[in-house]
Amino acid sequence: MVALPDPTSVKVYTVNGPASGSSSSLPDWLTRKRAAKGKGKRAAVREQVEGTIELIQHFEFPEASNKIKSSRDGHHIVATGTYKPQIKLWDLDQLSLKFERHTDAENVDFIMLSDDWTKSIHLQNDRSVELHTQGGFHYRTRIPRFGRALAYHFPSCDALVAGSGPEVYRLNLDQGRFLNPLHLQGDGGEDISGVNVIDINPAHQLFGFGIEGNGTVEFWDPRSRARVGILRLPKDRLMPIGAASVPMLPGISDGTERSLSVTAISSRTDGLSYAIGASSGHTLLYDIRSTRPMAIKDQGYGLPVQNVIWIEGGGRMAGDGLVLSADKKVIKIWDRTSPEANFASITPAQDINDVHHVPDSGLLMLANEGIQMTTYFIPQLGPAPRWCSFLENLTEEMEDQTARTAYQDYKFIERSELASLGLDQLVGTPALKPYMHGYFVSLQLYDTARVIANPYVYAEHRERVVRDKMEKLAESRIRTRKDVGVKVNKALAEKIRKEEERAQKREERRKAKKVHEDEETDGEAEEAMDVDEEDDKGKKEKPNLLSDPRFKELFENPEFEVDENTREFALLNPSTVARRQNRQDAASDGRRRTAVEEEEDDSDKSSSDGLSDSEGSEEDKSGSEDSDEAGALWQDDIRTRMIARDSARARTHSRPQQRTPNVHLVPLQAQAAASGSGTHTIDPNATFGQRRSALTNGGLGGPRKVKNKGSGSDVRFTSDGGMEVTFTPSATGTRDGDDEMIGEDPSGGKSGHNSKRPEKGRRKGMETFGAGMSRGAQEHEREMNESERRGRTQRRKGMRSGSKNTFRKR
Repeated sequence: MVALPDPTSVKVYTVNGPASGSSSSLPDWLTRKRAAKGKGKRAAVREQVEGTIELIQHFEFPEASNKIKSSRDGHHIVATGTYKPQIKLWDLDQLSLKFERHTDAENVDFIMLSDDWTKSIHLQNDRSVELHTQGGFHYRTRIPRFGRALAYHFPSCDALVAGSGPEVYRLNLDQGRFLNPLHLQGDGGEDISGVNVIDINPAHQLFGFGIEGNGTVEFWDPRSRARVGILRLPKDRLMPIGAASVPMLPGISDGTERSLSVTAISSRTDGLSYAIGASSGHTLLYDIRSTRPMAIKDQGYGLPVQNVIWIEGGGRMAGDGLVLSADKKVIKIWDRTSPEANFASITPAQDINDVHHVPDSGLLMLANEGIQMTTYFIPQLGPAPRWCSFLENLTEEMEDQTARTAYQDYKFIERSELASLGLDQLVGTPALKPYMHGYFVSLQLYDTARVIANPYVYAEHRERVVRDKMEKLAESRIRTRKDVGVKVNKALAEKIRKEEERAQKREERRKAKKVHEDEETDGEAEEAMDVDEEDDKGKKEKPNLLSDPRFKELFENPEFEVDENTREFALLNPSTVARRQNRQDAASDGRRRTAVEEEEDDSDKSSSDGLSDSEGSEEDKSGSEDSDEAGALWQDDIRTRMIARDSARARTHSRPQQRTPNVHLVPLQAQAAASGSGTHTIDPNATFGQRRSALTNGGLGGPRKVKNKGSGSDVRFTSDGGMEVTFTPSATGTRDGDDEMIGEDPSGGKSGHNSKRPEKGRRKGMETFGAGMSRGAQEHEREMNESERRGRTQRRKGMRSGSKNTFRKR
């Protein structure tokens, strides 16, 4: 006994006809395409099945096929079909049709008399029996009743024909005449209504007749032409309780009582085993020496079993004793020792009329109620026949891909969408294929209707495609890790996570520094590592806001979400509000922020919004020598000051009460004190314009040119308010404050002073020029203090460095 494989693992390849399946198979209108054969108005229309391999060319009939058989030499296939009633022959060596013959009546059954196709006998449904040879139709004769089954006994050359009566007619082909018929009787000697099937055992030539109505099989000896035994099927196990006495519903049957009939018989080559198919849809296996069935197989549909076949020889995994049973809907292959399990189950697309198994192979041929006859190849059942051995190399390429791409030219739409497109008037026409709660419509028709209904659909589609591509490119950038389980307050969670990362980095640097210092002694290093491990365990046990279950609602409950649109949040976090405004401005342009821009925002956030490491450890603060006091540089943000200034202005406008500002204002007029000699003293707090007015003695009324005689500088004023200064140094320079100034005073007189008087404290050989600059004299050597000798070691107070968050260290 060989273990059967899983039925789901057995592959069934369709090499002719439509693909097999169940109720989920593709519809007929989808898998078939009509193609005109020839030209002109009378061109024949021929249907082609998509997604299958056409192993044998023109393996079809115009309407349906009735019977199919192969010749004993294995080179030809003969089949009968309709309409018109005809016989077709295919040459398997050429994989093509050899010829076709038309008959006067439809075929019921036929038998190949020779090893090849040249001689055959056919039973027609008009009570005629025809003999065909290589040249064509040879002879026709008739029988008294309508025939149902045909068999041929080779030793005696008797053709057995069974019909609707109790007689089995014998036509001897050697003598060319009818012999006495075999008269069959039931258990009580009453006549039977008919014989459905005839079987001749290949081992001992015992005749087996399947009886109609009483559920029995009669066995006759061809030598004595008498019945030698009768086999009764177990009606109580095959028929429902009381079914034999209850007629079927009107319209379903002809009013006769339901009875059990034998519809198929197949004997095994060992001469002892029989497979019997019943009208109840069951297949029974018998040993000729026992009246009890060895196995019972139910097809499941309750339809009469049409074929039973013993599959032997050539099986790779089939073993010895597989049985094939087929009714109108399904084919089941199963082992005789375990009928409850299926080796394979095949549900063709059309109803089955006949099944033929090519001997010693895994090929099955079906005659069905369809144009295309079907051929299946099951590699696990047996090898491919010699005439199609190439199937062994094509099995992996013969996967049925039709279901994946069959609907690519169709669009499924619902009834509501059908009305919006204006296609509801097509309901009931071939343009719409009803399916479930909608319809299948041609994709070309759907696109045309959608464009008519909405002319801008293409522009919208193109814009959507471009936006999707841009979002896909933006998502491909490297982004920061998102916290799992955080639904609200994501900014706070990100801040906590970054603080933990910075603390971890500081701790790692501290450990590395400590280990580096303790490398001199191994024992001290090991002790330090043990201490660090203990510290790590203690820190790992310490929960934070994200891991502490007490604060779980803070990041999950929307009631605890921080509203960033309130005024209080803007006052406490002005830089965050500014960055959000920048992001909104960028989003208003229709541009998605990239990962680089988000990283820049993160860096700005860590340096200017108070979320940085300003509350670091004392060790880090003390270690930075080039830092300001109390973190002033961290708070010196230009955007923060601008927002604070705007908010202060808003508060000033909203509060009309007056207050005295504590600022030092520059006077609007220059404070010039006239001495007794007419010399003007300029107030150092005066602005440049006020000083200019004082120099020109009124601005508009003074001269346009002033010359400093001592220093050789000229000041010229242009017509548009500009000023040009020209300075020429001299060897004997004078102090800038002693240059003679010429101008008119308000009274119209001229005043001046002598520039040659030496300045107090002026050293010998020193020349002054410009704004407090001098040259030509050397300072007295004096001892420099420590700070002057080494230079400045701390940065100036109140000034911001060039970088946002970097300090220089010595």
